Parts: sequence; C-alpha cells; structure tokens
Amino acid sequence: MPFEIAVDFDGTIFEDDFPGIGDPKTDVIDKLKAFKDHGAEIILWTCREEENLEKAVEACKEERLEFDAVNENSPSRKKMMEESAKKGDVYGLRKIYADIYVDDKALGSIEFFLQIDVAATCESYEHR
Repeated sequence: MPFEIAVDFDGTIFEDDFPGIGDPKTDVIDKLKAFKDHGAEIILWTCREEENLEKAVEACKEERLEFDAVNENSPSRKKMMEESAKKGDVYGLRKIYADIYVDDKALGSIEFFLQIDVAATCESYEHR
C-alpha cells in the first residue's frame, strides 16, 4: 500500500474563503506534489459538495495538483476494502482511511505535515 494522505481544502490547500476560493497555500501544494511524485495517494477530503466541490477540484488542477480520490478512499484502499467486505467486514467501507489527515482545524496538522521527510516516509510505506 502506498502512503495515503487525506487533505482538507478550505484553510488547508487554499486560504479559507468559503464558498469562494481563497489564495493557494503553495507550501502545502508543493508538499502534496512531492508526495505524489514519490508514489503517495492523495485524497481530497472536504465538506464541499456539488458546484463548490467542482470549483475546489478545478482550482487545484490550475495549481497542477490532482487527486487519486475525492471524498472517498484511494483506489488501492478501495480494492483492499472490497476484499474485506467479501469476507463480511462491511463497517470499514464508510470511513475514509489515510496514514495522515491534514486539516487546518486540527491543531498543528499543517505544520507537522510540512516537516515530514517525503522520500523516507514513502519508502518506508512501500514495504508494509
């Protein structure tokens, strides 16, 4: 399984300006891109819906940041969970799983995320 990151939009990837789109937080965006370049799967995990969600995804694309999933588990996690569900474990299907959740509402989350060694982290998760 690759390293998985669930990341919020408003206040985390872009400055909070809901329902608008704030300014991009380039340090967070650059770190997410570095993780992606090292094989991590990135999940946009936001309360935005419909048109507001589409605007957020488009704003990220304009910053050359694309996601493996939006408000759902990553493709590799979904595959693993589908196998578990066949064995009767259906409870995990509703939860978005990640190795780290980055959200401006979690005290210190962004600061911690920005300090992570991308290469070492992704390499250590390749072997789990």
